[in-house]
Amino acid sequence: MNVFEQAIEKCKQEVYQAVLATGLVDEANLPSIHFEVPRDKSHGDLATNIAMQLTRIARRNPREIAAKIVEKIDQKKAAIRKIEVAGPGFINFFLDRSFLNQIIVEIASAENNYGRSDVGKNQEVNVEFVSANPTGYLHLGHARGAAVGSALCNILSFAGYDVTREYYINDAGNQMRMMALSIEARYLEALGQKVEFPADGYHGLEMIQIAEELVQEEGRRLLELEREERLAYLQKVGKEKLLTKIKADLERFRVPFDVWFSESSLYDSGAIKQVIQKLTEKGYTYEQDGALWLRTTEFGDDKDRVLIKKDGSYTYFTPDIAYHYDKIRRGYTWLINIWGADHHGYIPRIKAALAALGYDPEMLNVVITQMVKLYQGGELVKMSKRTGKAITLEELMDEVGVDPARYFFAMRSPDSHLDFDMDLAVSKSNENPVYYVQYAHARICSVFRQAEEKGISLVIDPTELIPLELEMEYDLLQKLAEFPSEVAQAATQLAPHRVIRYLYDLATQFHSYYNAHRVITDDLDLSKARLALLAGVQQVLKNGLSLVGVEAPERM
Repeated sequence: MNVFEQAIEKCKQEVYQAVLATGLVDEANLPSIHFEVPRDKSHGDLATNIAMQLTRIARRNPREIAAKIVEKIDQKKAAIRKIEVAGPGFINFFLDRSFLNQIIVEIASAENNYGRSDVGKNQEVNVEFVSANPTGYLHLGHARGAAVGSALCNILSFAGYDVTREYYINDAGNQMRMMALSIEARYLEALGQKVEFPADGYHGLEMIQIAEELVQEEGRRLLELEREERLAYLQKVGKEKLLTKIKADLERFRVPFDVWFSESSLYDSGAIKQVIQKLTEKGYTYEQDGALWLRTTEFGDDKDRVLIKKDGSYTYFTPDIAYHYDKIRRGYTWLINIWGADHHGYIPRIKAALAALGYDPEMLNVVITQMVKLYQGGELVKMSKRTGKAITLEELMDEVGVDPARYFFAMRSPDSHLDFDMDLAVSKSNENPVYYVQYAHARICSVFRQAEEKGISLVIDPTELIPLELEMEYDLLQKLAEFPSEVAQAATQLAPHRVIRYLYDLATQFHSYYNAHRVITDDLDLSKARLALLAGVQQVLKNGLSLVGVEAPERM
């Protein structure tokens, strides 16, 4: 709890005691006192409607009740500067915000750790995101999931959770064979043969590139293999090459993973058979029309689901159950999946499967990321993975850079559609939100360089700093004090966009303050105090940008 939160809490406690001191109500009948932070600053730092809540109990006019409560409040003890009774009986409290100067010292002491908390209490969390099939390069849709997932993991970790970043490699099933068939067709074409491309094959440029690499590496050797042997080899090599590319793109995008989990390992280890056996033993499976079904309707799903088809093969659902069961067996008590919008209907059946296995389905949270539309020159850039015209993550990073891409993808709630303006993302203007926030950091660095040239050193020592007193300075200090709680709320609400919104608001307050007041003045003590304030803003901007995977440049 930072100093501002402590002051708010102290004020609440004083109000509680004052209400009881009026004698209008005893503790047993006192309703829960509702407090709120007014949006309009003219209504104070804290407000309560307790006087109106007590009207029936005290049988008095709410303004009269409010006046009696105010009489009993020790303003000095609670660091309250002014109290107003407004409207029908609201009580507005204006705190003596001079205590906010302590925030500067707190930030300087914590540095890169300012904003950390123990909200998560080291709860083990598994966050699975991106998880694109290794059948092509990462594209725009994957990029949003990568940015959101990475930022969320950073925020959860900062808030005290023990986070594992996991990528689920979908390397089993028909899509892998189709990838091998696609590479084979391109390989044969590269060797001058005329072939019919698979009807459902992958038309992306990556298939051609892999085939050309194989011609360079293998020559015509693969033609000598039996076809199934050749396809098995192409599936293995294709997966390796595509995964290498995926990992390289994600590393460049500043998205690390702790675990790369292979779907095929679930088949090899017998995990799928084990989970089916467990579900059967619990009585939740049945046979019908030659298939094995799971009674997911008993746990809220709209219909039962097939586990094993009549031809003996598994549905996609079955290894997914085994995968989630495996995560639980590894000790995770909170599972977070970041899926695309097309997976929305898949959530109830996975939760139903967890319930059938005997686990609380609420231990799984799924964050849905909506579609991204890319605009350039005011026109929609159309994409089609199957025709090879998809905008890849690599192309996006080349075009706009990592910082704008990370910022833009995470700045909106994941469940909202996103229009990505490439021209805006690369513009060096205040209309570009990432430029606007980064420029605040760079601007502060420039002020420090100017101070150094004038021989003014940065000092953050409460015994040497004079307190700041301007309203705009208090507003900045209060904003800095809110950072830890903003990070904690972003973690518990799975809402990384909260951090970006906070950073933008902080940058806006800083730019307004800087434009209105000189930092380096003829008053040395005042200059040092304002430099200390800027140091706090700089550190919080840096910490916040780091959480969303964006750099904090010193020059722009």
